[in-house]
Amino acid sequence: MSIDVNNPYFRTKVLTASQEELRLLLIEGALRFARTGRDGLASKDFEKVFEGFSQARDIVSELLTGLRPDQAPEMCTNLSAIYNYIFRLLVRASLEKDLAAADEAIQRLEYERETWVMVMEKLAQERTGKNGAPAEMPNAPAPERPATYAPPKGRSPLSISG
Repeated sequence: MSIDVNNPYFRTKVLTASQEELRLLLIEGALRFARTGRDGLASKDFEKVFEGFSQARDIVSELLTGLRPDQAPEMCTNLSAIYNYIFRLLVRASLEKDLAAADEAIQRLEYERETWVMVMEKLAQERTGKNGAPAEMPNAPAPERPATYAPPKGRSPLSISG
């Protein structure tokens, strides 16, 4: 599935997405490009290998720079280690034409996506309460949000071409 960043529906989806949804879109994009690179390796289409893995690495780098350690230092440290490992797998898959490294990077990104979807569901439950109605605590402080993706200052979430 190809995503046209010039498509007005996609642009609207990105521009109106919450921080959690933006992070999920980035993870899904990295996963899609990593699969493209892996498919290129399997078919010996090295242009596809380069484009797929390059885009996946760019997105993983964006995920790294968007971590907010001031909000959740321990979680950011763990995520940083995971993203650095995925980045190294993508480099190895691309440079050494290593299918096993590509498969492991894809597996890690799939796991990250599943984990993030569960976090988003839990956040939605906390925001609305268990029964689906808004939580009834008007004077309670807002729940602490997890470290989410925030584009670096001066960068648009659409800055990664695809």
